[in-house]
Amino acid sequence: MKRLVYFTLCCVILLTGKAVHAQHVAFPLPIKKNLVKRLTEQLAPKPETNWQELNRVGIDLSEVAFVNWNAGGSNSISGLAEVVLERNYSDKKRKWRNKLITRYGVNSQEGQELRKTDDNLELTSDFGYRRDTLSNWYYSAKFRFASQFTNGYKYPDTSTPISQFMAPGYIFLGVGGEYGQRLDNLSIYASPLTYKSTFVLDQDLANNGAFGVEPAVRDADGNIIREGSNVNSELGILIQSSLNAQVMENINLTNLVNLYTDYLKSFGNVDIDWELNLNFKVNSFVLAKVGSHLKYDNDVKITETNVDGEEVVMGARTQWKQQLGIGVVVDF
Repeated sequence: MKRLVYFTLCCVILLTGKAVHAQHVAFPLPIKKNLVKRLTEQLAPKPETNWQELNRVGIDLSEVAFVNWNAGGSNSISGLAEVVLERNYSDKKRKWRNKLITRYGVNSQEGQELRKTDDNLELTSDFGYRRDTLSNWYYSAKFRFASQFTNGYKYPDTSTPISQFMAPGYIFLGVGGEYGQRLDNLSIYASPLTYKSTFVLDQDLANNGAFGVEPAVRDADGNIIREGSNVNSELGILIQSSLNAQVMENINLTNLVNLYTDYLKSFGNVDIDWELNLNFKVNSFVLAKVGSHLKYDNDVKITETNVDGEEVVMGARTQWKQQLGIGVVVDF
């Protein structure tokens, strides 16, 4: 009986194998030609190019919540989003660098309306040419545009904006020389001829002479005889220094200083724009950042409210902004 069962099982296995083999021969799996083509293209070496691209998106979030906390406090949440795009060209004698920076931050605190904490729109482009590969001097031309996205307010007053898109808006255009063995890491740029335009396209701000434009002409009763100017043009000297260095493993330092003075209106009165950042790389996606941004612009006058409740122009002051955050950064 055991031999009969054994013989039967062997016959079933043999017949099943033949059937499977026959099915495989009768119905072969289709092979797509497009799939082979795509695999070949992916495995093939990419052609060399002088262009480099960077697409970066970062989001920083912070939150504080209290429940029956005897020390007190207000619930709050803050968020900051940043997008950086770069398109750079480089060969032995030419360099062309283009960068777009957009940044926007908000804060929501218990008992207060949503408030803006950061707002930046900046586009830069510079072209450099050197005569030979032995020289570290480049004949250079630089362009910079800067403004913001939404209205800015002197909180808690949100009825009257003190700034908005293209109020102000800045355009710098200049030619000069730039020195640096590796311009992406360390460079010094000097331009004896830089044109600066300040745009104030909001007429109310322009009539008040905000950001250095010519204010409106009024009669004795305060009625406007002539509207304020929407553009303030200057021609002067620009000196710029940029540093991008790795201080320690996973710690990167960036330092950018701009010094500008106008030939005609206020020569020797230097506008300062100094931005210093320390980036701490936790891993491929998480980044902590400590930043400092200091500005002085003689055309930006600070106003204060006196004891009678009137706004009084006090003159130019040093502006400073400090940032500390941790968030997610994705390059693609």
